[in-house]
Amino acid sequence: MTNQHYGQFCGLARAAEIVGQRWTLLILRDLSVGPRRYSELVAGLPGIPTNTLATRLKELEDEGIVERAAPAGGERSVVYGLTPRGEELGPALDALSRWGAGGMREPREGEIVTTSSITAALRVAAGDGVVPADWDTVYNVRVGEIEVHVVMRGGAVTADPGLLDDADLEITAGPGIRDLLAGTLSPQDALATGVVVLDGDPALFDRFAQTLRVPYSANLLEAS
Repeated sequence: MTNQHYGQFCGLARAAEIVGQRWTLLILRDLSVGPRRYSELVAGLPGIPTNTLATRLKELEDEGIVERAAPAGGERSVVYGLTPRGEELGPALDALSRWGAGGMREPREGEIVTTSSITAALRVAAGDGVVPADWDTVYNVRVGEIEVHVVMRGGAVTADPGLLDDADLEITAGPGIRDLLAGTLSPQDALATGVVVLDGDPALFDRFAQTLRVPYSANLLEAS
């Protein structure tokens, strides 16, 4: 555990001691998308000092939040993943993502998007992930060099890294996709202004925009 103790017998204080250190929440975000090798975590967290990453992973392991899996087959690298206790942080991470995104507009100088950040944002936008059972739609989404996919099938919505071969609609977007997910930019305006470019059935884009909607509070939207 971190040496930063608040001296209070309080659940929030204990949580802050464990996950409140610099970079910890982003490490947890990336691992919530899927297990990662150490090198993949480094690549997905530009700017993190490697000694800091090693320290944070050790702290999270000690707390039973992260675990290491032995290499399988010909693999030589250890894979890090969330434990069941680590997965319990999912709703808290989603809530913090929604809250933080409510005050965002354009990226600040030097800020980038990553595969994990886009995947996590789409999962947050999907909410409980419940859609009509007869929907069977695959979306490929590109934001800069980031490639992810969204599947609406069997009454559920999932978002994961990478592209799928059988996509019904290809969506290429810039940072303005945030406004589409926030509901402050209509699908029609997103297309008209070039925020998104489509390849495939455009009728499916309305479904995408209506389903993936981040429920920001009105105050946050006004402040942004």
